[in-house]
Amino acid sequence: METETINYTITFLSDWHAGSGLSSGADADAVVIKDQNNFPYLPGKTVKGLIRDVFEDFQDIGQIKDFFIAQYFGKFDSNNNQSDKGSLFFSNAVLSEKEQLEISNEMSAFLYNNVSSTKIDSKTGVAVDGSLRTLEVCVPVQLKGYIDGVKKEDIKTFDKAFKYLRHLGSHRNRGLGRCRF
Repeated sequence: METETINYTITFLSDWHAGSGLSSGADADAVVIKDQNNFPYLPGKTVKGLIRDVFEDFQDIGQIKDFFIAQYFGKFDSNNNQSDKGSLFFSNAVLSEKEQLEISNEMSAFLYNNVSSTKIDSKTGVAVDGSLRTLEVCVPVQLKGYIDGVKKEDIKTFDKAFKYLRHLGSHRNRGLGRCRF
């Protein structure tokens, strides 16, 4: 079985937030996931989950066969409590090497902004006590990554999946994370 590597670029068209699960004290309740050099990235497992979700939609409308997802992404057999891993490897999506070299540690802080929001009481029109939240977002950038282990005959199907993805990260339904694969 001959396999290929798919190189992809994610171009963000709006601010975005891929959470680290951490906060930064009084500055932000949720911060963007960053590497050791303070650069944003998307973990490979996040990209894998996004693409798998698209293929599950494709499967629901009959665009792909049932075995496609199990073959590439693995499957879990709840009867035997056993899982089989898929054949794909997803790299982290990172800034290009050129951009990483050109952005100094001091300049990396300009990749991020804080966005605050609060819940408004619908009856009084006043902010609800304790509801102010601050989210760290990353400015629009391009991230590059790759997927290894795709059969040559399935590359066009993966291309369709990339076109289907238009938002990623948290707060997608609030205007964050608009992107193009």
